[in-house]
Amino acid sequence: MTDIAPTADAGPSDLSLAVIHLFKGPVYRDTHEKVWALLLGLRNQIADYVAVLGVQVIIDEAEGYGYLRSRPTGDDTPEIPRLVARRTLSFHISVLLALLRKRLAEFDASSADIRLVLTRAQIMEMLRLFLPESSNDVRLVDAVDAHINKVVDMGFLRRLRSEVDSFEVRRILKAYVDGQWLSDFDTRLDEYLAELGLDEEDA
Repeated sequence: MTDIAPTADAGPSDLSLAVIHLFKGPVYRDTHEKVWALLLGLRNQIADYVAVLGVQVIIDEAEGYGYLRSRPTGDDTPEIPRLVARRTLSFHISVLLALLRKRLAEFDASSADIRLVLTRAQIMEMLRLFLPESSNDVRLVDAVDAHINKVVDMGFLRRLRSEVDSFEVRRILKAYVDGQWLSDFDTRLDEYLAELGLDEEDA
């Protein structure tokens, strides 16, 4: 019996599929069912594979998501170039993420549902306090829409096709804005308001 060489159109391996999806962005149980199953079944192989690149895979089965992040470096660990880019967030994007995280915590404490859905109007009302006062409603709406679109691109909000101007708050936000950060939320908001006041005065 002779071995059969793989054909040129042979599909990628399961490990390749899982790793490629992770490098493209977070994998969610509810929207990437096949890849999610691969992620759970191959987690050890995936962890070994990406570790070579200075990256670790994080899987939260309870919340239903997995993602990659740069491996922390210690004093005795040589530093290597970051494969997962660190993002610098604008002031208003930071505030919006904080407000969404706080709303998600309140939702989890009061509801048995797992999907927090907010309308565009609700998000606008949340963010209005932190925007410069303006008599131009169109400009205000455009500014909020720009911030929402940015957060959608970052993967923390997902547009719902079945509901116009509605967004699901993705639970992976909890991994980026953790409980310790949230416990200091009121203090941070005071700092944000003070910063906003300085910005308005300077303007």
